[in-house]
Amino acid sequence: MIGFLRGKVLEIIPPVALIDVAGIGYEVNLPLSHITQLESNQEVSIYTHFVVREDAHSLYGFLLKSERDCYRQLIKVSGVGPKLGLALLSTMNSQQLQSAIGNSDIPALSQAPGVGKKMAERMVLELKGKIGHSDSLGLEVFANSGNMANNSVKQDIANALESLGYGSKEINQILKQLGDVTDITDGIKQALQLLSKF
Repeated sequence: MIGFLRGKVLEIIPPVALIDVAGIGYEVNLPLSHITQLESNQEVSIYTHFVVREDAHSLYGFLLKSERDCYRQLIKVSGVGPKLGLALLSTMNSQQLQSAIGNSDIPALSQAPGVGKKMAERMVLELKGKIGHSDSLGLEVFANSGNMANNSVKQDIANALESLGYGSKEINQILKQLGDVTDITDGIKQALQLLSKF
């Protein structure tokens, strides 16, 4: 499975971005909220979900790991296919979706193209208490920020700190103190220095 790509944006034809990774062009379907953050010739890191079907192999991409993980939960719901899952995450981000499901907000869920009342009710029934728990790390830091590239770096830092055994409370506090970071290695060093002062 292809789980991650890092490369240069060659072309954008919503909802597809063509990403050059070491001379190979990957066509990646992204939520509209993510694709509007991209520009031609931009270096980008994308978390991906690879879908294999008899008639097509498709790659779906997200600038944040939490969005990809939310997408994977969505498409487990009966009747929610890869394209409908993408439409849902084009209408709202993972935190808004988690909130709508947690609050049984059927009208909010029904705003996505192709989602009727019955589908929204099924999503609430099957996902309440589940969605968002696979990777909630860092969500509170990312929720109100428009800088998706910076968010992607911070999510990588959060994942690295989690693998070192730090808890989500400590990690969230550190990510808030880091400010804008563009380099994962430098960000991890800064985070570890801050953690040493706790």
